[in-house]
Amino acid sequence: MQRSDRAELIVSGVGVVSAIGQGQAAFAAALLEGRHRFDVMQRAGRQLPQNADAPASSFLGAEIEQLVMPEAIPKTLLRTASLSGQAALVALHEAWLDACLREVEPDRIGLVIGGSNVQQRELTQVHDAYRDRVRFLRPTYAMSFMDNDLCGLCTEAFGIGGFAYTLGGASASGQMAVLQALEAVQSGRVDVCIAMGALMDISYWECQGFRSIGAMGSDRYAEEPAQACRPFDAGSDGFIYGEACAAVVIERADTLRRSNVAPYARLSGWAMGMDGNRNPNPSLEGEIAAIRGALEHAGLAPGDIDYINPHGTGSAIGDPVELKALRACGLGDAAINASKSVIGHGLSAAGAVEVVAVLLQMRAGRLHPTRNLDRPIDPDFNWVRQQAVSHPIEHALNLSMGFGGVNTAVCLSKC
Repeated sequence: MQRSDRAELIVSGVGVVSAIGQGQAAFAAALLEGRHRFDVMQRAGRQLPQNADAPASSFLGAEIEQLVMPEAIPKTLLRTASLSGQAALVALHEAWLDACLREVEPDRIGLVIGGSNVQQRELTQVHDAYRDRVRFLRPTYAMSFMDNDLCGLCTEAFGIGGFAYTLGGASASGQMAVLQALEAVQSGRVDVCIAMGALMDISYWECQGFRSIGAMGSDRYAEEPAQACRPFDAGSDGFIYGEACAAVVIERADTLRRSNVAPYARLSGWAMGMDGNRNPNPSLEGEIAAIRGALEHAGLAPGDIDYINPHGTGSAIGDPVELKALRACGLGDAAINASKSVIGHGLSAAGAVEVVAVLLQMRAGRLHPTRNLDRPIDPDFNWVRQQAVSHPIEHALNLSMGFGGVNTAVCLSKC
């Protein structure tokens, strides 16, 4: 589709919850201050079970201290909602109010939730609790092990009547949800579509798996957790997990009639491609194709991009490949920071949370610091390092990559 034939798509509302803050204001303030919550994880089911023959594990991450549930959410729903479900309701509630969706016909609203197997810790705890008495398993297990449990929870709470489904794209799930929501609105299937990056509630099984495959940080920084998360730094040791969830409301600019809604930005271009590779290793060619595809779709030249929010996990392989891809696309001069250095890696949530991070920085005209970027692996990029900086943004580029060869890119432009 030619750009001139496309309807202009905008973000009309956002909601976010993370370890560094619940809600836009708290999240943006913590992000710009570089305030973190990295530590040895304490939530039940996150560390390996105690075994006298093996040392205790010390998986690091950033956990939400307390979720404050909106009064409007029925308590009957909350009684059986998992942590992922509760975070989804909190993020969606903020986005719903922000975009004044009460004024939109419910059957013209869609919901795409990015993430699969997002309630793993909850399920592990059930398995551990009922292993010797399976016949007494709690009945809600029959719903909670299915991915669409969150769809049911959110559509019931907010009366969404268009469509709702989940999709899985590993760490690119959140941004894939944004892309699917864009296309649902563009095709006219719904007038408004909410893209959500679901909180992936990992258990000690996933922590150990990620560590075994070399993706998650080791015990190197176990005694100094604040130093562990360091994307693009020579001392990086793998990604550090962070609990998070975000909701992004997308609709057409020319049909927005709600006068009290102030759009955040235009979604000017996007692209997705597969590497044809099941494994976690990245593809330079695949990332270049996604970046160039998004720029072409937006009708932007590399020099038009004045801010890049990269995937940047702290991976020994992934970070250098991503920088090579950006440089190959002529994007070596734009300002760049790494949101995961502050938030942690939200896995399925990351893509949506980082779209929100971009939007809030665009609105503030400031870029957040990149924590622990003491020795950049490529110092010639225009890094934002120790402190936030003022930086008006006209066009931003946000990237997400996932295991299984998923590459996505989206351009966001000032309205």
